Amino acid sequence: MRSENTTFRGGPLDGRVLPVLVGATGHPPKWYEVPVPDAHGGPATVYTYRRVPAGYSKRLGVQRGWVYEYAPEGRERHTPKWPWSKPN
Repeated sequence: MRSENTTFRGGPLDGRVLPVLVGATGHPPKWYEVPVPDAHGGPATVYTYRRVPAGYSKRLGVQRGWVYEYAPEGRERHTPKWPWSKPN
């Protein structure tokens, strides 16, 4: 499988560049979770990162790749949007 060096922003991995496996489309996953074991044998702490565009070129506006930003609130819940449902 192919991997891509991806930068992490914020959180405990701030500034690090790690190889992340890319999928069939050539993009890294939308969410990246890093489990950190507890030193005292308790439950592991999971740090969550969200994939965002790294930036855009000035002239053509082409995307320049991806970075992961720290999401302290964790992963967002996905609920299907049905046409007959009332908006919240």
